[in-house]
Amino acid sequence: MYKPAKLRSWLQTSTRRVLLFIGMAIGLGACMGAAGAATGSDAWQEEVLLHDGRTMLVDRSQTYGGGHEIGQRPPERDMTISFSLPGSAKRITWFSEYGQDLGRSNFRLAALHVLNDTPYVVALPNLCQSYNKWGRPNPPYVIFKYQGDAWTRIALAELPVEFKSTNLVVENFNNAAEFARLGRLSAEKVKQLNGQLRQPEYREILRTPITGSGDECPVMVSRGKIGGSVALDWFTAQPNLEACLKFCEYKKVSPATCPCHTIFGD
Repeated sequence: MYKPAKLRSWLQTSTRRVLLFIGMAIGLGACMGAAGAATGSDAWQEEVLLHDGRTMLVDRSQTYGGGHEIGQRPPERDMTISFSLPGSAKRITWFSEYGQDLGRSNFRLAALHVLNDTPYVVALPNLCQSYNKWGRPNPPYVIFKYQGDAWTRIALAELPVEFKSTNLVVENFNNAAEFARLGRLSAEKVKQLNGQLRQPEYREILRTPITGSGDECPVMVSRGKIGGSVALDWFTAQPNLEACLKFCEYKKVSPATCPCHTIFGD
């Protein structure tokens, strides 16, 4: 039979083991949630007002999953829009895939326009890592043109000047479930929602650089295939080229993306 002192010690030890086991289980679940696959989806339709007054009905959907803080909702994992050009039965799809290096979708959407039966998509980088990945564009647009049955990225200067409006709902993360419940958003509703946004580049398509654009996003250097990135400041702070190259090696930044030769010269 256990004596009182030994019994108390045994109970304390057993309790600590139970608590440790529970903590490990919770931690494992949290890690799985942070890295997990898709956890749900939403789908709805949006009426898109084109520059010439015509409208198109766009089917829109997105899934959720990827990196996120414990207790927070997972971000958009990928998103899709599908549509037929006015007077055509051919379906065209644009897809923003999951960025393994980002832990979320590469883009958010701003606009879909058509000129001479050629569609264009105006997308926005999805937070700072995507902003760096796609070249820190200013204004912050990544633009795609549909040609040869494929989407090709083009420069802002190649986007027809007729396109002025953001005609897809820009900010939908917190309202996507409500949009799915409604089933369809009118062009007027889309305009109203975008008009409430603070950033001018979200309310209309800007053509000139924005002062201070991207200041909140430090310049990052990609680590390549192994994923992740390192702030450029760490490289510029090195005393010379040799030290910088050693830092690239230490951080496992590939020679293809190591910025040391650009910073210090050969």
